[in-house]
Amino acid sequence: MPRSVNSVASRARRKKILKQTRGNFLSRKNVWTVAKNTYEKGLTYAYRDRRAKKRNFRALWIQRINAACRQHGITYSQFMGQIAKKNIGLNRKVLADLAMNNPQAFEAVLKSVVE
Repeated sequence: MPRSVNSVASRARRKKILKQTRGNFLSRKNVWTVAKNTYEKGLTYAYRDRRAKKRNFRALWIQRINAACRQHGITYSQFMGQIAKKNIGLNRKVLADLAMNNPQAFEAVLKSVVE
C-alpha cells in the first residue's frame, strides 16, 4: 500500500502561518522555517507585552497624578496615603484622567483629601 500524506492539510497549515507573517522583511515572510519562527516569536512578544502594557500605563498614571499634586504643593505618596485613609474609591486611572482633562475636579478631590 502506498504511503499516504495529507498534502492538502499540510499546505493549508503552512499557508495559515505564511499569511500571518505577510509584511515581514526578506525571508521572514515566505520561507517556511523562518516564517514559522517569526510567527512563534511574535506570539511570545504579544503575550509578554499585553502584561507590560498594563505596567506602562500604571506608571504613566502615577506620573500624571504626581505632576498635578506637586502643582498644589503635595507629593504623590502623601496624596495617595490620604486617599486611602479617607476611603475615597477613585483609582489611578480616573485620577490621572481628572488631572489631565478636568483640573478643577482634581483640585476639588485634592482639597477634600487634604482637609
